[in-house]
Amino acid sequence: MVKTGDRLTQLTVVKPDTVATSVLTVETSRSGFFDITSEARQFLREAKVRTGALVLFVRHTSASLTIQENADPDVLKDLTTALERLAPENGGWIHDAEGPDDMPAHIRTMLTSVTLTIPVIDGAMTLGTWQGIYLIEHRARPHRREIVLQFAGSGQSA
Repeated sequence: MVKTGDRLTQLTVVKPDTVATSVLTVETSRSGFFDITSEARQFLREAKVRTGALVLFVRHTSASLTIQENADPDVLKDLTTALERLAPENGGWIHDAEGPDDMPAHIRTMLTSVTLTIPVIDGAMTLGTWQGIYLIEHRARPHRREIVLQFAGSGQSA
């Protein structure tokens, strides 16, 4: 047992024997948040995993990943507003090779993240009740985004 604060939790030790990798392609239609939680769950089911870590990595510099509330859509609206305020299109940026949203998209990606790591126990992500995984598209026009999903840990017994 491991003592954490006032509570005791069961320590689990596994021998890693599985690495599974896949690439998820997401077609975005606009800027905004795109829920990819079900695709991550499907990946874990298909990989037949047990205990370990799921890593997600978006292969772009103008899109990012986050874990956020999935119950109230106003949260995502407010987060979009916050990112727009932090990196507005009319910020006087020099880099605009692909339009006025080009540099703000790079800044918003830098402020968020391109990688997430989520513990997996008994084949399931340990997300909280109201947590979802989102691809954040920072560009106004449609894009095809690639997200690498990789699990490392133990697989199900044969």
